[in-house]
Amino acid sequence: MNSFNKIIVVFGLVLLAASCADKSKPNYQYMPNMYESVGYEAYGEADFLPNGMEAKMPAENTISRGWIPYGIENTPEGKEIARLNPSPLDSLQSASNLAKGKELYGIYCAICHGPKGKGQGTLVKREKILGVPSYADAARNITVGTAYHTVQYGLNSMGSYASQMNTEEMWQVSEYVMALKQDLIK
Repeated sequence: MNSFNKIIVVFGLVLLAASCADKSKPNYQYMPNMYESVGYEAYGEADFLPNGMEAKMPAENTISRGWIPYGIENTPEGKEIARLNPSPLDSLQSASNLAKGKELYGIYCAICHGPKGKGQGTLVKREKILGVPSYADAARNITVGTAYHTVQYGLNSMGSYASQMNTEEMWQVSEYVMALKQDLIK
């Protein structure tokens, strides 16, 4: 019976401690840095880092891995120079390049240009964007080089896709665009 009284006393003390708690005040924080961490702005100044910069600039005269510099300027004259550019992809891998190009075209291009390249993608049909011509238009005179130049730099309301695709993928999409053009002009 004595242990029963002790249990009742302990239970009563726990009940008393719980009833005295003030719910409007937060509990004690044993490790406040975990609850209230110091936030740093991305690419902002941080006085404890060298030069006060959070992100470092890449070393001079370096390029990203998998990226090949494109030596033709983003000008109308540059686009005319690009017209003569052949695709550097292996012609023996043409089927796999076209398959990969079709996949990438479906991800990045078909929303505007349509799955067949007629310029009737979902956004055009919903009238979100206007003026996407068909690849079959004779006035466009598309070559694989101009298609790559357009993917690299963008044209009119179409932005550049150089940040989304690497060089090989842009050439694969350009070759697939030429395959769509051939299907349209038959």
